[in-house]
Amino acid sequence: MSGTHRARAAAFFWVLTAGAAVSGCSNSGSGSSSSMPPPGPGPSPSPSATANAQPISVTTGPAVGAGVLSTNAAFTSVTICVPGSTTECQTIDGILVDTGSSGLRVLASVLTLSLPQQKDASGNPIVECAQFADGQTWGPVQMADISIASEKASSAAIQVIGSSSFSTVPTSCSSLGMMEDDVASLVANGILGVGNFLQDCGPLCTESGPGNLGFYYTCPSSGCQVTTLSLAQQVANPVAMFSTDNNGVLIELPAVSSPGASLSGSLIFGIGTQSNNALGSATVFTVDPDLGNFTTTFNGQTLTDAAFLDSGSNAIYFLTSALTGMPTCKDLTFLYCPSSTQNFSATNMGRNGATGTVNFSVENGDTLSSNHNNSVLPNLGGPNAGLFDWGLTFFYGRNVFTAIEGKSTPGGTGPYVAY
Repeated sequence: MSGTHRARAAAFFWVLTAGAAVSGCSNSGSGSSSSMPPPGPGPSPSPSATANAQPISVTTGPAVGAGVLSTNAAFTSVTICVPGSTTECQTIDGILVDTGSSGLRVLASVLTLSLPQQKDASGNPIVECAQFADGQTWGPVQMADISIASEKASSAAIQVIGSSSFSTVPTSCSSLGMMEDDVASLVANGILGVGNFLQDCGPLCTESGPGNLGFYYTCPSSGCQVTTLSLAQQVANPVAMFSTDNNGVLIELPAVSSPGASLSGSLIFGIGTQSNNALGSATVFTVDPDLGNFTTTFNGQTLTDAAFLDSGSNAIYFLTSALTGMPTCKDLTFLYCPSSTQNFSATNMGRNGATGTVNFSVENGDTLSSNHNNSVLPNLGGPNAGLFDWGLTFFYGRNVFTAIEGKSTPGGTGPYVAY
């Protein structure tokens, strides 16, 4: 992993192979597949009544046609247009909402538009190897107008994943882990990164030499090589580019007491900019300005700047069996399988000294995942040595704010999280 939270997204999803209840699992992809015909993606939430609110749904997702069902993954739709056009547009659903990354990424296989290519000073195309905790995506950086709800980001750089025009992946990218270049491996039609940062990589990708994180490549006909890229050219958080409601996001999802087929909520743009996104009594936890992390203390273990809120993860992933007292599942080794429900308490602390106690539970991962029709599993947990990843299950029943770096809000200047 790169060591920067800018790139951490869609972490720790999982797959059950067809015809077997718990076999063939991995840390990439989210959900499960079965030998039964997969259900549909579930009901869509009702259209939002406010201009800055976008419906989101936790459903089985867009990969059902590939035999893969999503678990604890919030999806929405995004409209993409050729820059400046009002007719050359396409609305794409099945886009994963991810507070753990920044920037829009769309599978080439679902994109029907021809978008202008980002190029370097020599006219060579720019291609990105976006690095995530469970793999990486490879594809060109192209320009698009992005519309979500009634908000618009004009001429934004996005990544088009798995483009046939750049089918040869450099070893320096492919060797990092699993390639997530189709709907079966990405388990989404794309990723909408609405995290704390303005760009997906930031200053470390503007530097040459060993400090460069290796996200961006220049690709002349002779082959692709890692390159530097200015902040203005990098894949950008589209929220920060909105003309209004551009200082962060609020995710609202109802509380969940038991597994279910689907769940509807809202992605609301802006913090303190409208009547529907006021901070209210939410506690502000400022985060590390480079990593986007805060501190969590659990069972006497303090993880300094090693905890984060990530709607792109499908469970609470934390510590190890030795520190939690819970065994991992026999086959789903990336999940905990306690013999009975375990109730825990942890304390989060921001860099500003704000603290808050979080009570949560972990149930047996094998039992929770046995019903393949359920995409909402509220008490799913798994090991994550040295880190505390508060995934989407943390968001159930909470209003969770993510403030963007450098943006002014009623709770102070971002980056921070609040709930």
